[in-house]
Formats: sequence, C-alpha cells, structure tokens
Amino acid sequence: MRVVRDLSELREPLHSSAVTIGNFDGVHLAHRALLERVVRSAREVGGKAVVVTFDPHPAKVIAPARAPATLTPLRTKIALIDKENIEFLIILRFNEELARLSPAEFVQRVLVEKLGAVVVHVGSNFRFGRHRAGNTETLLELGKQSGFRVETLPMLTIRGEQVSSSRIRQLVADGRVDIAGRMLGRPYSVAGPVVVGEGLGHKQTVPTLNLGAVEQRLPKNGVYISRTHLGENVHQSVTNVGQKPTFGPHPITVESYLLDFGGKVDASSMEIEFLYRLRDEIKFPDPKTLRRQILDDVRRSLKFFRLLKILEGRRHRPSTSASTPA
Repeated sequence: MRVVRDLSELREPLHSSAVTIGNFDGVHLAHRALLERVVRSAREVGGKAVVVTFDPHPAKVIAPARAPATLTPLRTKIALIDKENIEFLIILRFNEELARLSPAEFVQRVLVEKLGAVVVHVGSNFRFGRHRAGNTETLLELGKQSGFRVETLPMLTIRGEQVSSSRIRQLVADGRVDIAGRMLGRPYSVAGPVVVGEGLGHKQTVPTLNLGAVEQRLPKNGVYISRTHLGENVHQSVTNVGQKPTFGPHPITVESYLLDFGGKVDASSMEIEFLYRLRDEIKFPDPKTLRRQILDDVRRSLKFFRLLKILEGRRHRPSTSASTPA
C-alpha cells in the first residue's frame, strides 16, 4: 500500500479509481465492509483501490473542545488499512484551508482531478465539505455531474446495535470493552512506552508494567482481563486503569500484571488488549487486602483464559461428516 500524505506527491493523477472517504477511527467492522467493497469495485473497473482519510481528526480543527479521544492512532490506522488490500491511502492534512472547501470544491479537486474516481463508496452517515454541508445525496448529485457513481453502505448492526466509531468510544468509556471488541472485530487496545512506576506494586502487592501516556481513549477506571504485547511476545495479564486509591491520590495510570511471566522485561513499548472488565477500582484498607483481591482477580482471569482456549479450539476444529462406503 502506498501512503500519500499530500496530493502533490501524485505527480500524475490516478485513473479509474474506486474510492472511499472517512475518518476510519477504529477501522471497525463497518469500515472494513467499506474497504472490501472498494477493493472489489477497483477490480471490476480495472482501477486502483483508494482510501481518503484525514489527520488530525477534523473535530480537532473545527471544534477542538469537543474533539473525541481517538480509538486508533494514525500509525495503527495505517497498519489496519494496509491489511485490507488497499493500494493507495491518501492522508489529507486537515487544516483551515481544507475545512473551507465546499462539497463541490472537494469533489472536483480531490476526487475528480487527483484521484480520477469512477465509483465512490461511503457510509450512510457520511458528511463532507464546509460546515459538513454535504451528505450522501449531495455526493450522489455531484457524482452524476462529474461522471462517477456513488454507492452507500447501510449502517451495519451487530446484535441490534449500530456499529460506529462514536458508539465504540462510548462503550470503551463505559468499560464495556468486550462489546467494543465485538464491533471492532478485534480486542480494543492501547499502546505506548513502558515507563518506570513508583514501585508500589513490586514492594507491596504484585509487580506490574506501567504504560506511559497515550493519546487514545482509555477504558473506564477498573480492573480488566487483558493480553499484553511486548515485542513479538503476548502475555495473559490483569490490567488496572485508575488512580491507585489504596495508596492515596494519584494521576490515572495503566498497569499490567503478567500472569505467565516472571523474568525481566526489557521491552521499551507495550500494547494492552482489553478483553473483559472484572470490577471497579476499589480503595482497600491496606495493601495486604488489596493483594488478596488481586490474587482473586488473577484466579478469575486464568479461568477466563482456560475457557477462551476451549472455545477457540472448538471454533478452529475441522468439521467432520460421516460417509457411507460405496
């Protein structure tokens, strides 16, 4: 996949492109459905599969006070889109100049002149152009004028809930990471540097790895069953998001206790996948009581992973069918 961070990098305009446009925060199941359609359309028209996205999130420019915390940093978004057989990822720098473009100007300058779009796929809630004035009907009309067709993907629902980035953000904020993962098609995760903590866990409860500051949406304060990635190694873990109230007031920290590792960690970065919320963060009367609770959290987590292994084994077990000899 070629990543284009400025349209001037395209020395020659593209031709016969199949395009989709959006923020793609989270690259969730509905986004992936759009990407699959773009790839399929590109094959049908003999053109390129193109994704147009924005950095930073437009809300950070238009209404920074209301801008949402991101689900996926740009580097993660690029990696996830790259897995979907997209050929060009256009990352438009969202600034005041881009924000001032009318829907017609955006279509002409980006989709027609630079990308040579012949088909454009968008979600049903798509908005674009100055003051978000354009919608799917606007795009359909501009497409008729400019010679490309528009296909709108209906809202995807899972178990009666619509899949959207805003809904996933709310689920994460509520601690409902298992449902958020269902909509993402993978566990919700945060990643960042490993930092040195105060040593309270090592001295008084259990040793933990501390995650440095991240720009992503953190789950609601509490204790989670998790998986922690250190380089190429993945460890079962219990992760606490919170302020360590047993030890007095602290800023919010993210700490993981590895269940299957007892050596020295030399990784400089980590990624934590949140699988299930065990409980609220609680202020205990003393560290000894907290340690007993952590060990109970560990027992519950190990039981969870044993059950998960059984379920995954059943899911991947090849099906067999009885046959009658001739």
